[in-house]
Amino acid sequence: MAQTDQRSATVTSAYAIVTCLFFAWGFITSLVDPLVAAVKGIFQLSDVEAQLSASAFFIAYGVMSLPAAVLLSRKKAVPTVLIALGLMIAGCMIMLAAANIAEYSLVLLGLFVLASGITILQVAANPLAAALGPPERSHFRLTFSQTFNSLGTFIGPYLGAVLFLKGVEVKEGTAITDAVREQSLLGIDRAFFWIAGLIILIAAVIWMGRRVISASAPAAPDETARKGVFAIFGEAVSSPWALFGGLAIFLYVGAEVAIGTQMAFFLNSDRVWDVPLEDAAKYVSLYWGGAMVGRLIGSGLLTQFPAPKLLAVFTGMAAAMCFYVFAVGGVSAGYIALAIGLFNSIMFPVIFTITLERSTASEEATSGFLCFSIIGGAAIPPLVGLVSQNSDYVFAFIVPAICYAILLFFAVSAGRARIAHRAPEPPVEPL
Repeated sequence: MAQTDQRSATVTSAYAIVTCLFFAWGFITSLVDPLVAAVKGIFQLSDVEAQLSASAFFIAYGVMSLPAAVLLSRKKAVPTVLIALGLMIAGCMIMLAAANIAEYSLVLLGLFVLASGITILQVAANPLAAALGPPERSHFRLTFSQTFNSLGTFIGPYLGAVLFLKGVEVKEGTAITDAVREQSLLGIDRAFFWIAGLIILIAAVIWMGRRVISASAPAAPDETARKGVFAIFGEAVSSPWALFGGLAIFLYVGAEVAIGTQMAFFLNSDRVWDVPLEDAAKYVSLYWGGAMVGRLIGSGLLTQFPAPKLLAVFTGMAAAMCFYVFAVGGVSAGYIALAIGLFNSIMFPVIFTITLERSTASEEATSGFLCFSIIGGAAIPPLVGLVSQNSDYVFAFIVPAICYAILLFFAVSAGRARIAHRAPEPPVEPL
């Protein structure tokens, strides 16, 4: 009995460490929003050039998602997690170098390496969180871990604004002093130094508990390893619904990330709130906090309403809100824009499960392709930046409005389509 209690306590401790991983990658990912605003001022970039920071981060999902699945099937959970954490530490070190020599190309490289580690980590950590404990409580454990991921995305933008944006302004005709520039670079240096330290600590704890974690980890199927990356990709694109779902994930992630990375500039604009950039960036936390609240509400609503119908309501609301911002502007548009996060909340898991249910490709191939489609977070933000660069931040909301309108079409089509098989638990989204 004592031995059983001791093992239960050990497994609980292992689960707590894995849950810290969820918080860590949510926190790090959300730092991209204030970082985009900071590098625009520090390096005197255009909107498109600044948005390349988001592109460098999210392109890693397109590059690494399928190789990560192969890596997990060959190396198993704990080695894969440690490899991922090693990549994240390397990314932090590159960011430290970028801050110290003030080189934007190194910022882009550091973000890519950091996100590559996060991508691999997500592939490995989700089944771990579900497996570390009694099987009947696996859904609770994964949902609880996802809550900590959302907590990280809520805290990250506020702290990033405090560290990166003290005195920074990017409005036309303004310039930052050398002192402000150095202070902002120092904030970036400090942030990624402490993040690297946290990751090293987590890696050490996981290494010490590797036997307990490995004993509880699910056995990964070796089909992915036998098929390889290109075979998985080919199988996925043979299914019309896998392609349609991939497009939906691409547009959803792209729209959500673009709004988040542009939000500080938008609220800082004379046409909206005209507040200092640092204060505007702090409000971005409310955008991601809305997604956290929306997940709690949406989870309950999904037990009462069909997923495609609820997705249609949420995507329709997000599209209407973007069109309102685009057409009206002003102070009210700022509040409406922040509230879009509330309706983003259920989109990723619902799109994911809807696609898995309707895809004729295998679950492994479909899931891998949907994770690959997160690359939309690299493609849409520069497009939004291009529009704002040639008009303004209010007009640029037309791009996510169109994305959400297409997602509404996806939801309506899904409600009419035949379900091929029941979908398993979806992975955590990147934010």
